Amino acid sequence: MKTIGLIGGLSWESSVEYYRLINEGIKDRLGGLHSAQSLLYSVDFGPVEEHMRQGDWQQIDKLLVDVALRLQRGGAEFLMICSNTMHKCADSIREQTGMQLIHIADAAAQKSKEQGVKKVGLLGTRFVMEEDFYRQRLNEQHGIEVIIPEEAERHRINNVIFQELCLGILSQQSKEEFQKIINNLVVQGAEGIVLGCTEIPLLIKQADVTVPVFDTMTLHAEAAVRFALEN
Repeated sequence: MKTIGLIGGLSWESSVEYYRLINEGIKDRLGGLHSAQSLLYSVDFGPVEEHMRQGDWQQIDKLLVDVALRLQRGGAEFLMICSNTMHKCADSIREQTGMQLIHIADAAAQKSKEQGVKKVGLLGTRFVMEEDFYRQRLNEQHGIEVIIPEEAERHRINNVIFQELCLGILSQQSKEEFQKIINNLVVQGAEGIVLGCTEIPLLIKQADVTVPVFDTMTLHAEAAVRFALEN
């Protein structure tokens, strides 16, 4: 079994779920008392979020590369960034560590293609929804068309993520608002919905949506289990 290096704390609410899902996945595959060989480095998300608001991605990149190098020195054999948004730094981390990194968008795209879904609605932080690093990967590397919510809807989604979900607050009102936004994307032709924020699956489940939902956190964790057990 390969040792997994987890870059967590982004936020810790979803990192807890990552740890659980990966260990459950290993146990399901190997049985008995087996669990994942893993290292988790949980960062302090407060300063990271502040850098995000200021647009200082250089500092975030520097921090996450340092974390990745620490995991590498600790014995990690491949890396996982436990956050969709922080995959903005994925290429830099891969280049500066030389390590294999399992990309979260690839995990979502693989499941989407397996289900024959070629056009998806994307929910996430404003960085995920509005910038190219995520949408472009889905489109150019996997041939998946991406549509995003309207500007006011994107603003609301971003606020709920940082002001509620990252603090462990699950609001019925927010859930209903997210469902309306998703329905609008379906009307626009979305055949599936990518939950491109690892906290959104805490609020939205498949049962809440009429089209396939791609829970990036769960799919990413499953990809880690598969890769850890490959020969």
